[in-house]
Amino acid sequence: MFEALTERLGGVFDKLTGRGALSEADVDAALREVRVALLEADVALPVVKDFVARVRTEAVGEAVIKSVKPGQQVVKIVHDALVDMLGGEGPPEGLRIHGEPPNVIMMAGLQGSGKTTTSAKLGLRLSKTDKRKVLLASLDTRRPAAMEQLSTLGKSIGVDVLPIVAGQPPAEITRRALTAARLGGHDVLILDTAGRTTIDEELMTEAASIAEIAKPREVLLVADSLTGQDAVETAKRFHERLPLTGLVLTRADGDGRGGAALSMRAVTGLPIKFLGVGERAEALEPFDARRIAGRILGQGDIVGLVEKAVEQVDREEAEKMAAKLAKGRFDFDDMEKQLGQLIQIGGLKGVMGMLPGVQKLKGQLGDAQLDDKQLHRQIAIIRSMTKAERAKPDLLNGRRRARIAKGAGVEVVDVNRLLKMHRNMADMAKAMGKGKMPFGMPGGGRMPSPEALKQLGSGQRLPGLNSPGGMPGLPGGLPGLPGSDKKS
Repeated sequence: MFEALTERLGGVFDKLTGRGALSEADVDAALREVRVALLEADVALPVVKDFVARVRTEAVGEAVIKSVKPGQQVVKIVHDALVDMLGGEGPPEGLRIHGEPPNVIMMAGLQGSGKTTTSAKLGLRLSKTDKRKVLLASLDTRRPAAMEQLSTLGKSIGVDVLPIVAGQPPAEITRRALTAARLGGHDVLILDTAGRTTIDEELMTEAASIAEIAKPREVLLVADSLTGQDAVETAKRFHERLPLTGLVLTRADGDGRGGAALSMRAVTGLPIKFLGVGERAEALEPFDARRIAGRILGQGDIVGLVEKAVEQVDREEAEKMAAKLAKGRFDFDDMEKQLGQLIQIGGLKGVMGMLPGVQKLKGQLGDAQLDDKQLHRQIAIIRSMTKAERAKPDLLNGRRRARIAKGAGVEVVDVNRLLKMHRNMADMAKAMGKGKMPFGMPGGGRMPSPEALKQLGSGQRLPGLNSPGGMPGLPGGLPGLPGSDKKS
């Protein structure tokens, strides 16, 4: 998300930060480019005007003129303005689910925006991360198989789903869901309402009646970020008829512009509470204005990356890996686990987008080289090896490499590349075993403690984490990244 905007703004700020002093003309020229970049990112025109006016007022003030590094001061002003536009400096607005159970969350939106999938993702997050007992209920009696879809998703993630009773209207299903949630001791009830292809009176009347019956603590509008300003207009019109409390933007991982996210808060006044960033059930991120602003300006999001790793990587498995690495051992089975963990926390492109200062490297490598198919290809190569070959890479002579390549459907050169990568990672494991930690996590690759996360959140530097190559559970950085062989 925001790739195009990040690239454009990066070019603007490179020019500014390279100068010793800035004139008013320099600032105006830079802001013209910022304005164009925001408009190209599909940000609403009134939002762009307000943003540029605010930045200009501060950027030509005394604070910049007297600054030792005026270019960097302007970047900070733009960063602060972005944070304010996206929701402010405070912590992300969480869900209001602390009242007497069941706390009802009503999901609204147009058909095809991703309501049903998001309902399941939210249910998983609440049950897994917040340890709440959740009940999902589908009120979509119009779309074919909508109720069955939610039922299937709920079973796949281990979250309770209200049984389907054929022929019941949405109002009756709502009352039945409330009763079932109370009797079942559920903390949260998520209502997945029906959508339409366009906003009409029937849709709004039905949604309003459900809200009247359920009295939800949260009414979340699910909007497709790929629709840009259409999503903003949809939010405005829903908010006129429903007591919306927040927004969820889906398909954010496929939106290279990000105009909807940048406009939503300013236009509707509603907080963006979550971003849908993939198809997996876990791919739902809390929206944090500071972190998003950092990503847009190429400053990365190390805290978000570490939190993802803590959430996705099995702690017990990581401890076993750390003990093995401490003995200087690292075989292909270990490497396969590392590659799998990298895929879990967002893949190459996702991880690089959260590391500071790598936007230019992403541009140089191109999308083809950052395609996660590479990771799956490398895993396929490892799975084409025998148990003995995985445990003892020295067995891999030319004949065996040719057999492995054929089994994985790749060329021998791909197998050789993987072997080189493994050697580098094994060398690093040996260095770790001897107490040397040029990269990786402090304490021998262990997962970060809550105290460490607090340190990161306060901007303090942690060894390894704030340098390229420091990845939780990943010895030596980013395996599979082209051009990073020396550190992987």
